[in-house]
Order: sequence, then C-alpha cells, then structure tokens
Amino acid sequence: MFESLSEGLQSAFKSLSGKGKLTEGNMRDGLDIVRKAMLEADVSYEVVQDFMDHVSERALGKRVLLSLRPHEELVNIVHAELTSILGPVDPSLHLKKDGPTVIMLCGLQGSGKTTTCGKLSQLLLEENIKPMLVAADLQRPAAIEQLHVIGRQLDVPVYSEPGNSNPVKVCQAGVEKAKAEGARVVILDTAGRLAIDQELMEELQRVDKKVSPDQVYLVVDGMTGQDAVNSARAFNDALELDGVIMTKLDGDARGGALLSVKHVTGVPIKFIGTGEHLDALEPFRPEGMAGRILQMGDIVAAAREAHRIVDEKEREELEAKMASGDFTLDDFKNMMEKVAKPGLMGKMMGLMPGMGQFKDVLESEEAAGGIRQTIGAINSMTMDERENPKLIDAQRRTRIARGAGVQTPVVTQLIKQFEVMKPLMQGMAGKGVGDRMKMMQQLQSSGAMEDPTMRGLKVKKGTGKRLTPAQRAKQKKERERMRRRLKRGK
Repeated sequence: MFESLSEGLQSAFKSLSGKGKLTEGNMRDGLDIVRKAMLEADVSYEVVQDFMDHVSERALGKRVLLSLRPHEELVNIVHAELTSILGPVDPSLHLKKDGPTVIMLCGLQGSGKTTTCGKLSQLLLEENIKPMLVAADLQRPAAIEQLHVIGRQLDVPVYSEPGNSNPVKVCQAGVEKAKAEGARVVILDTAGRLAIDQELMEELQRVDKKVSPDQVYLVVDGMTGQDAVNSARAFNDALELDGVIMTKLDGDARGGALLSVKHVTGVPIKFIGTGEHLDALEPFRPEGMAGRILQMGDIVAAAREAHRIVDEKEREELEAKMASGDFTLDDFKNMMEKVAKPGLMGKMMGLMPGMGQFKDVLESEEAAGGIRQTIGAINSMTMDERENPKLIDAQRRTRIARGAGVQTPVVTQLIKQFEVMKPLMQGMAGKGVGDRMKMMQQLQSSGAMEDPTMRGLKVKKGTGKRLTPAQRAKQKKERERMRRRLKRGK
C-alpha cells in the first residue's frame, strides 16, 4: 500500500539520520525530498503546500534542530501532520433505534459499489446486524445478479424488481420491504456511469429527495489519483456526502487520492477497501494509516486482523492452553494453517511495528514452501510426539522426515523453534495487545527473533549488519534474559 510514497518519505528520513549534526540547510534538503515524494504520489498541489508549510514550521524550530535525534523528531512531526490531514474521522454508522437506517452508495462505474455493498454487509453481520440490500443499479445489466450472488454468499436478503426501470420507485419499495421485515439497515446500490454527467446526478438527486437516506457514501477507486478527488467534489456538490469509501488500496494506489479527498472536499474517508474478499473493508483510522505510510505499523489493524483469523472461543481456548503450559505442536500447526492464506502473513507483518522488513520475505514462494514443510512434518508425527517433542530422538526424526517428504534437518529445526517459542507464548498469555507488541519489539531488538519462524528464510539484503563475535555473545545473553523474563510472565 502506497509503496512509492512510503519509500520516498523513508529516503528523506535516511538522508537526515546519517548526519552528525543537522542544520537548517540539510533539514530543508530532507523536506524537499518529502515534498517531491508527495507530488510524485499524485497528492494535490494545494494539499502538499499546506502540509509542507506546517511541517517546515515545526521541523526548522530550535527544539528539533538541537535535539539528540532530530530525524526522529521529523518522523513524529510528519506522522502528526499526516494524521491531521486524514482526520478526524468517525467511522460509526449512527444506526437509528426506531426503523431501518438507510445507507445510499453512489459512485462512478467500476469503482466497486456493488462489491462494497457486500463488504459493508459483512461488517454489519460481524456486529450481529442483518441488513437488506436493494438493487437499484438499473444501468449495468449484471449489477442486479451480482448483488443477488453476494446476498446468497452472506445469507442477506436482496430486494429487486425485474423489469422496473425507475430506480426511485425500486428504492422506495425496498425501504418499505425492509420496514416490514424488521431490517435494521438498508443499503441502496445505485447506478454509476463511466464519467460524471448531468443525467446521473439528477437520478441520484431524485433518489436522495424521495427516499431521504440517513447516510450517503461515495465509493471511489483509490487508484484513480486526482480523478477521485474531482469526482468526490462533484458528487458532494450534488448530494452533500456523509463520507467516502475508498477501494482498491491493496493495488498500486499512489496515495494521492487518500491524502487529498478530505482536505480538498471536507468529506471524510469512512472506510477503506484493502482486498477483493468481502471481509476486506476496514473502518478508516487516520493515525493507523499515517503509521502504515511511514512504515511504523498499525497495531489496532493487526489486532483486528488477528481477531478475524481466530474467533473469540478459539482465542480463549488457546490462551488457556498457553497459560497452563499445554501449548503443543498441534496448536502450533493449527495457528500456521490459519495464517497460511496467500498474502496474509505479509499483511500482518506490514501492520506490526518493526516487522515490516519481513513482509516481502513472508510473501515469497520460499516462505509458503517453508510453511507447507512445517505443517507436513507435524502431520507426520504421532499424537504423543506432538504433545511431547522431547520424545523425538534421531530415529524418530528420520521417520518423520521420510513421512513428510522433507530433509531431517527440517524436523530438527522445527523442534528447536518450537522449544524457543513455547515459553514465549506462555509469557504472552493473558497480556493485552499493547503488552504483547511491546514484548515482540523487545524480543526483536534483543535479537531473539533474528531468525524468521520458517526455515531457510533470510531478510532482504541491507536490512541488517554483520555482527562481531562479541556482539553475538552479548545478543545471545540478552535473548536468554528475555526468555526467562517472559517465562516468569513479567
């Protein structure tokens, strides 16, 4: 997400981090790199100017230039200004207590409106709220059937009127049907066009006037750059939008639309689409997005993703096992199977502070192969061996390796890694997200996580330095100290 913008900003910070002392001159050089990175990301010129005025004013102050780590101060300033540009945002839907809350989605054709109807429904279902979808896109022939397919996927009712060419009447009838069936939320999927035209706006204005939706959201394609800002401005002039849902941010979006929409139109981004699946819609959090852009991670989003992978009951059972010391290789295998979905581990690493360096590694074919080998090796073990790996002697390792179709060192490495991880997992049991992330960062800085979980993986060149024997010895002592500390639960 926003790789070119992130890399440009990181380049600016690196240009300053190597300086022994910062002056106003070299700070301005770094700020010029920041400006260039934002313009190349297709951020509105007006937004860049305003952003740079605020950042420059603070970055060139004596408190920053005379601080011990001025480049870190600059990172904090940029993070604060990005958060300010993107927010504040209230992602709640403000559902009514009496009668259904009507949400109207509008946007250009191809922006992802119909799929977003499904994604929004999925979010509501996670809160035990069952919506009704209304197929009011009568321009695109496949739109009605697509919405019905999504409805069947989610077990959500879809209202449509085959043969009716009046979207206003379809929306009115759909809302009445929802009232009769007691639905709490109605989502209207309206028609789009390939470009903004008067006919489209008049049609949407008629729906808006006759149905009086409680929330009107514009769905925009995050990959269209400044065109997204222009369409947001036009739709807002016609309808007075309550928010924007930005889609396709998992692609090669440069970031310009995201950073410009709120500032230029005054319309907040409420949700972002980060994938093709129906569960890939997130409430928008300015501070979390600023952290992702600056490669600082987003703990809240990582925790939310983790809760999607493991439901509450499974999590409680796993917590109890870890706390009691009953965490086995079978539990380890179940965890790996859940996170083995393509791209999921890379996404999780990208959201965790300090772990971004592993993102590309974990998305590689080598990583996928390592996970398959690990799961295969565990499947080749007996139940007794999974519960007590100490039973696995040289003869058993050979048998397990042969059964899994892997080399014996793979089994040896797996057992070693599990023996290291088990006390760490016990130490993290019962801790909150913040405490766990703090432990992960401490482990990483101490070198306890210097080897990725999967055998054979190596961090991309340039992310680390060769250690001297004395440094390695010191690192080993620090790892042992951290393991003892985590085992005590401190």
